[in-house]
Order: sequence, then structure tokens, then C-alpha cells
Amino acid sequence: MKDFFKQVFSSCLGTLIALSLLSTLSLSAFIALIALFSAQEGGGRPKENSILIFNMGTIIQDRDPSSSIGNVIAGDFPETLSLRDVTESIRAAAEDDKITGLFLDGRQNSLNGYATLREVRQALQDFKAAGKKIYAYDVEMTEREYYLSSLADEIWLNPLGVVEMNGLGSEQLFFKGALDQYGIGVQVVRVGDYKSAVEPFTQEEFSPENRQQTEALLSDLWTDFKDTVAGDRPFAATLPQSLADTQGILLPEVAQQEQLVTRLAYFDEILAELKTFTGTELDKDLPQMDLADYSLEQDLAQIGVTSENTVAVVYAEGNIVGGEGTPDTIGGDSLSRQLRELRQDPEVKVVVLRINSPGGSAIASEIILRELKLIREADKPVIVSMGDLAASGGYWIATESDRIFAQPNTITGSIGVFGILPNIQTIGNNNGLTWDSVQTGELANLGTASRPKTEAEMAIFQNFVNDIYGKFLDRVSAARGLTEAEVRQIAQGRVWSGEDAQAIRLVDELGGLSAAIAYAVDTAELGEDFTVQEYPRPQTWEEEIFSNLFGAQIEASDPLSQEWLRLQASIKLWRSLNDPKQVYALMPWQPQID
Repeated sequence: MKDFFKQVFSSCLGTLIALSLLSTLSLSAFIALIALFSAQEGGGRPKENSILIFNMGTIIQDRDPSSSIGNVIAGDFPETLSLRDVTESIRAAAEDDKITGLFLDGRQNSLNGYATLREVRQALQDFKAAGKKIYAYDVEMTEREYYLSSLADEIWLNPLGVVEMNGLGSEQLFFKGALDQYGIGVQVVRVGDYKSAVEPFTQEEFSPENRQQTEALLSDLWTDFKDTVAGDRPFAATLPQSLADTQGILLPEVAQQEQLVTRLAYFDEILAELKTFTGTELDKDLPQMDLADYSLEQDLAQIGVTSENTVAVVYAEGNIVGGEGTPDTIGGDSLSRQLRELRQDPEVKVVVLRINSPGGSAIASEIILRELKLIREADKPVIVSMGDLAASGGYWIATESDRIFAQPNTITGSIGVFGILPNIQTIGNNNGLTWDSVQTGELANLGTASRPKTEAEMAIFQNFVNDIYGKFLDRVSAARGLTEAEVRQIAQGRVWSGEDAQAIRLVDELGGLSAAIAYAVDTAELGEDFTVQEYPRPQTWEEEIFSNLFGAQIEASDPLSQEWLRLQASIKLWRSLNDPKQVYALMPWQPQID
């Protein structure tokens, strides 16, 4: 995108004039216009016997990436797609007579969560059920790529490639030693033995409780992985564990011998196989269509399709913060305003709330919950679909719903509350800084970060935490038909897999976003007369042009850079803690599962 703008700066005036004219067009007309130019350059409908190409390195987000139109302008398509774009396009291709097969290209590693990949798998299973072939090729295949590739009819591996089969691990970054070294003090208040979100600031390693819950969660996710891939391939479910314990990284010959892959081949040999399959001779004639191109075609086909019955899919993705939030957080005010508009829209008949959040501000979560309650009181059902992660405050907002869907490998629960209170007294004193104050009450200086909190002040914040925790338990008890004692037993800040969450009645049904939408349609008795609309709306294309032009994005593949980005993410998350009471319903800090 940035290269595109560099190339056209020489004709900046003409570009601005063109953009000014285009801004007068409706969005649908603008997309249709771009599609017309694209069709003239070879885009449009797939040819007969086409292979649908799915790059497994595609970043799959819950909601539509805002850069889609900007990439169309640039003559390219994004490496980021929404989950519905991916699944609905695959299912549409299953019914498309011109699509004869699907190619999973794993030459770029997947970074998507396992719950997301499971939903993509379900769409791929529908594709196979339609009698169409799936082929997979990779060079360095990780567990994430294999989770999709395992259902392919043919799995090809480069003769010099490898297959990673070393199990799942979660690594936590702890700040306590650094904070002590620099003289930054941290005091915490919390409820829940498993509420480990504060531990990076108070400990230098996993607490026994946090280690226990993390081991249990990883065990559930790993069991799902083993059972799933073994169900697709001719090997026992015990094989992945054996390989993880003894080899970790498999050479191509070993991967083929263990029947993880079906063939060792170079990419040109794969092309030859696909040409034979499609009945073509030259590489350039191989009928193919990229999934992103095909997705755009499906979007264009929906232009002009209207109904007075709307299924509103609302995305709650990111940390929950007070106020308006940002593009990568959930603002309590902005989301509640969006929900209020949907409640007042007579065409909206049912709301599907898609949650992909570790939680955050307790007050912001409650503000969102209130609007969901009002929607239900307006006789509009609310169906929750949990993505990779819907925990703590993310689970809080899920309680105001008619039914909760989760994948078996969704991370959820974490019903607990904490507060974190930093101070800079030591680092200030060590650098010649001192503070003094004049106050008219013993607690007038309650909010200062210049010193540790007194015992009386800590008691106030602990009371906040206890109060919010009690309300959290009440919400869950009322919503899930559980006694308070039952909720306390499964709460304590502990995280659960979606499968375990269903067993303890925190979740109603196992399934993805598509299943939740189908259930919403049935619940609202809409039959075939409905349209699905997604909220919040993505950026306007004018906004995304400037954000793509001036925004910086760091791509890191080496381990050192990845650790630096993790540290930046943790600091960014800390800065987003803006609850007025400093009370948070947030799950364990930035879990990394690899």
C-alpha cells in the first residue's frame, strides 16, 4: 500500500482530484467501479475447473479489516481477511461449479488462534463434503498449519522442509525484578486464587495456581489438536504426543514415514500435479483464484441484496477500556452507543455478539452489559459467539445473552477481579526527587503515585475489588442458573477451555460464529428473509488511505524482535488500564501459546 502511494506522489494533484470525485460515490458504487477495472485486468469470476488458493499465512480477524478497499485501490488484495469472509467464501466455493479444488499454501506460517482455525476447518470440511479435493503444501509446517492441512486429500512437504510437532507451550514475561531494580513499587488487590493478571508485577515465576490452570488449559487444547488431526490421518492419537516428547521437529522422510504427510515434492512438482488435475498444460494457464479475490466477488454479489430483517453481528474485539476506545480496543462508551442504535433500529431483529477479549475495565464492562440487557428487554435476542478468547470482562458481557457458543479450544472464564496500584517513590528518591503535600482530609491524597498506599487506603481499594467480584458472581449466577456456591467454585479467576466451560455450564453449546448466526436466525424465526450486517462499521476508505499511508507497522520474525514486541504489547496493555476505581476483570496477562 505504501509503495503504491510512493509511485503516485508524482501525480498528487490528479490523485486528489480523483479521490474528491470518488468520495461523492456511494460505497457500493465505489466498490463496483473498482471491481469493473479489476475485471478488465483479469479478475472477476473464476474460470472452469479453478483451484481456490488459500494462503495459510493470512491473518484472520473477527471483523472486516479496514484496509480492504485501500488495497483494492492499490491493485492488490490484503493478507488480512475477516473470519466470515474466509468461511463464507469457502462454503460458497463448495457450491460453485467452477471451483474444482482448494489449495492450502502453507509457505507462510499461520499466526491465528486455534479456535479461529477450528472454524476455518469446519468450512473446509463442508468443502470436502461437497465432493471437492483439498491439497496442502508446506516447507516449514507448524502445528497451526497442520491443524488445517490434516484434513487435506494430499499433504505435500518440500523435500528439505520440516514438520513441527513439539506440543504447545505458554511463556510468561515477568516484570518484578526490573521494577525492583528501577525502584518502581507495585501494590495489588485481588479476589480469586487463580487471578494471575497481577503476577508479572509481583512475582518472578508462575504461582502454583497459575501453573495449574495453565497446564490444564494447554492440556485441553493439545488434546483437541491430537484428537482432531488423528481423526483425519491414518495414525493413532498417541503419535503426536510421542513425537512431541522425542523428536519435536521432524525431517521430511520421518514425517512421511509416520504418515503425517503423503508426499515429498518441490513446488514445481505440485504445479504439475495441479495442472494434471485441472486439465491444463502451461503454468500461466492454471485456472486459479485467490481466496481474497473470491471473497471480494462474494461481497460484490451481495450489493443490492436487502431485507427488512437484519441479523446484527457486533464485534467486541480487544481489551475493554473506558470511553471511546481505539481501533484495537473495546470502548465502553462507543460499543454501548452502537448497541443502543441497534436496539432502536426496527430492522434489527436479533444481535450476535462476537467476543474476542481478555476483558479489562469492570465499569466499562458493566456499561456494555446494561445495553445488552436493554436489547433483550426490547424482545431482541442476544446470542454470544466466543472466539479464541472471551474471558474475565469478556465473559462478564457474555452473561447478558440468550445462548453462549464457544469452540472447544476457546479460552474463557477467568471470573475474578484485581486492582494494580503502582508508585514511583523509590525511583524518584534515588534520582533526587521528593514530594510533599497539604490536604484537608486523611484520604485527600488517595490517588497519588508518589508513595505506596497506606493500610487504610489499601482497604478502600480491596473493598472496591470485593464489591465488583460479588457483583460478577451475581451476574454469572443469575445468567447461568447456578447457585452462588457453584459459581464461587468455578470462579476464583480460573480460565477454562470451551469444552470444560460447557461441562461446568458457563457455555451452552460448542460451535463457531456461523453456528451462532444460524441459531440467531432460527430464534428470531426469520426463515430465508434476512441479511447479516456487521458492526462497528470499518473505517471509511478515505480514513484508511491516510492511516495506511502514515501508519507504521513492524513485521518481526526473529525471536529477539518478537520478545520486544511482546514487551511493547504488555506496556500498551498496562497503559490502557483506565478504570476509575482501578478495578479490572482481566484474564492472565497476555498469554502466549505456541
